[in-house]
Parts: sequence; structure tokens; C-alpha cells
Amino acid sequence: MAAQTAPPSVFPTLLYADAKAAIAQMQAAFGFTEDMVYAADDGSVLHAELSYGNGTVMLGSKGGEGAFAEATRDAGPTTVYVVVEDCDAHHRRAAENGAEILSPPVDQSYGSRDYIARDLEGNVWVFGTYSPDRAAG
Repeated sequence: MAAQTAPPSVFPTLLYADAKAAIAQMQAAFGFTEDMVYAADDGSVLHAELSYGNGTVMLGSKGGEGAFAEATRDAGPTTVYVVVEDCDAHHRRAAENGAEILSPPVDQSYGSRDYIARDLEGNVWVFGTYSPDRAAG
């Protein structure tokens, strides 16, 4: 069966007090690519998109206006899972670039190898080899 080429339909969206620092960390420590950044007149990040593989994370600065900003004003940290090809190499990069490592790479009973890191504002990122589409195949 041919691999599916449709774009993802789920996009984690995170808000940061310092979105510029979050973007820098996601690029340096976690290997994300900056796709686009829209800035407000005051220099804050209105909307940014960063990609890894075929997935995209959307992010922006806390304290904006509108329904989304109001709904997420008191939201706490979240957890995002990202599929990586080489968990150990990804972990080394994250650690070398100052990411807070909560758990080093570990083989899981369900066949994945993953590690856990926390970003500058408390969001938890799990990077590992488990992929729901791969598990089904």
C-alpha cells in the first residue's frame, strides 16, 4: 500500500510569554524549521509556524486579543509528541543546546524509544520513534 501523502490535520498550538525565545529553542535544540512568523507592531509574535517532518506546530505570544487569546489566557503547559527517526541523536542535540531533559532515551514495552524534554516555558515535549500510522501498518 502506498504511503499517505496528505498533510496532517492536527496542529498543536502553543502560546508563550517569549515566543521569540521559544522559536529559537525549538530550532536549535529540537531541530524544527521556521516556516513563517508574523509579528505585531510591538514585535511580539502574532502567529508562527514551525515544522518537523510532515508536522507543524503553530505558536504565538501570550497576551493577545480576541476569542483564542481569551480562551487560552490561563491555559497551562501542554505535552506534544514528535516522531523522530533517531531518538538518541535527537536527544544529544537537545541536550547540547540546553534543553531541560526530563527523561533520557528509553526503550518502551510497546516498541518505541523516546525521551522527554521541557521547553523554556514548561511545555513538555516527547520525542520518539512511535508513530500511530506506522503502528497500524
